[in-house]
Amino acid sequence: MTSPQILTVRGLVDSFSEFKEFKNIDRATLMRVLEEVFRNMLKKRYGDDSNFDIIINTDQGDLEIYRNRLIVDDGEVEDENLQISISDARKIEPDYEIGEEAIDQVPMDFFGRRNILAARQTLMTKVLELEKDELFRKYSDRIGEIVTGEVYQIWKKEIMVLDDEGNELILPKNEMIPADFYKKGEALKAIVHEVSMINGSPKIILSRTSPVFLEKLMELEVPEILDGLITIKKIVREPGERAKIAVESYDDRIDPVGACVGMKGSRIHGIVRELRNENIDVINFTTNISLFIQRALNPAKISSITLDETNRKANVFLSPDQVSLAIGKGGFNIRLASRLVGYDIEVYREDAGADDSDIDLDEFADEIDSWIIDELKSIGLDTAKSVLEVSNDDLVNRTELEEETVIEIKKILQAEFE
Repeated sequence: MTSPQILTVRGLVDSFSEFKEFKNIDRATLMRVLEEVFRNMLKKRYGDDSNFDIIINTDQGDLEIYRNRLIVDDGEVEDENLQISISDARKIEPDYEIGEEAIDQVPMDFFGRRNILAARQTLMTKVLELEKDELFRKYSDRIGEIVTGEVYQIWKKEIMVLDDEGNELILPKNEMIPADFYKKGEALKAIVHEVSMINGSPKIILSRTSPVFLEKLMELEVPEILDGLITIKKIVREPGERAKIAVESYDDRIDPVGACVGMKGSRIHGIVRELRNENIDVINFTTNISLFIQRALNPAKISSITLDETNRKANVFLSPDQVSLAIGKGGFNIRLASRLVGYDIEVYREDAGADDSDIDLDEFADEIDSWIIDELKSIGLDTAKSVLEVSNDDLVNRTELEEETVIEIKKILQAEFE
């Protein structure tokens, strides 16, 4: 009849084998941890474990422990853990002789049920620690890679995402695109942004706002990038609004911009949808800074540029109708262009025959709120006539102003010229 203690041990090994199956702990690690638990029990029981052999069969759920002892003459045993008398040795094997090493199996009932249960608890604790270490290592190696998971829990400041193995990943609110909206159970795509160990548990942070996320999406959609035929030199983003990508090809036969955009925008459209309709400008990289700035400020047409290379500043001159295009809605275009080229870009309106009758917007500070004036200046409109030349719809689209506000402002400005 099998003893309850042996059943307990076998159940313990069985449970650990099941844990291994679901959590992907490798066999060598499984055996090492299980052996370590039982060696600690042996040390506690006998004081020394160096003369014990532990054999584990994790597939069968078997565990056997054997003790090796030197055979001495009867009455000469000084250490019962390391030595055995010839009489007791021959009870194991009748043909044993003095000076040989006797091997006998350690019965599990030596440990007692309480020790076995304690070992099980220790074992599971070590397994959980191993899982945390393995998860930390796995995702540390995946920083900058795209992962797809399922939205599991939604909180005010973050979303919990489960990967395909059920591991918990976190997407904070500040790493989400402003237009992101998810429901529980939906699929979510992001990059592994940061991995840290907090209070012994790994914390895996995802991001959808990082430029690396856009870079990896480009690699998925554009085989030439993955193959190294096209190189992404730099990416800058205002998540959910606009992005600029500088690309270069070392093969003159390949048009890097055309390859990235695809036929009729086929390659870039999928990325734009993933990024919640973020406008993506793909630009040919060049070491010619003036030309690079011109490309970066697209769609605006630049008249001339003066560079201050020492202070990394660029003064850009445009015709009045191009200024608002260069700056872009909310100033995104010029800010991103500055970050892309690494120069502080200042936009200036060319004098189209000096018009002394025009009035600076600051002159209207008594009639127009300062925040409205700042909003108009942010799109390159700093005089009364420059505002009056832009249509109401364009002003509404390029600023945060309501149509009623735009109409009222124009009435105030127009009155100065009547």
